[in-house]
Amino acid sequence: MSGTIGNARHSGELIALLSGRTPPRNLHSHVLWQLGEAIVSGRYPETSILPADNELLTEFGVSRTVLREVLKTLAAKGLIEARARIGTRVLPRGRWNLFDGDVLAWHFEQGPDVQFLRSLAEVRIGIEIEAAALAAERRTDAQALALHGWADKMGEASTAESFARHDLEFHRAVAEASGNPFMASISSLVELALTAAFTISSPVEDDHAKALTVAAHRRIASAIAERLPEEARTAMKVVIEEGFERAARREAGRLIERAGEV
Repeated sequence: MSGTIGNARHSGELIALLSGRTPPRNLHSHVLWQLGEAIVSGRYPETSILPADNELLTEFGVSRTVLREVLKTLAAKGLIEARARIGTRVLPRGRWNLFDGDVLAWHFEQGPDVQFLRSLAEVRIGIEIEAAALAAERRTDAQALALHGWADKMGEASTAESFARHDLEFHRAVAEASGNPFMASISSLVELALTAAFTISSPVEDDHAKALTVAAHRRIASAIAERLPEEARTAMKVVIEEGFERAARREAGRLIERAGEV
């Protein structure tokens, strides 16, 4: 595998790959992905009315029961609402649940977007630095040891996939060590953010960048092990910011290359 992760069909499969889940492959998930992506991409704009059920049934070739369940799922994610005598309306973007893993993946499926990645990094900073500080106050000896273990595995990783998986496990371990169940509930956000960053650019492709990234994670682990909340906050913020900057630099370079080819 190359320095970036690109063997899966779309970002939903990448997230499943990194998090160790098996991506669903039934009719419901297939139609949900296609319709959800169509809404997020703007094919069905905000406040517009979706095609009638009969049109959607013809387009996707599924039963009315499957379509009904897909629409219920999209409504639960805040993307649509059914209105009597009007039809199914696409809700304004501000109503969408951006913490939902599918909604996040549909955004990223439109192609790397630096502003979107920046927004993800800002939210992660707001949440994960506090998780690190709480972990420094509440961690068990076993949890402290596990954090160092995941950092070591990152250092031993030779592929972008394995490095990203160990990175994700490290951040999950921090959330668990915080002792706050709400921290673990943002796992889909962290999964998507890491998937996005590693799809664009992984530090594995650069020995120096890899060494810096591993060292930064070890600083988090050490601060938590030594029960130093402020140091843990600072170290976590550095890791998130550096990950965003690496991805942003790579994407900016790609845009320049494309412009030169025109």
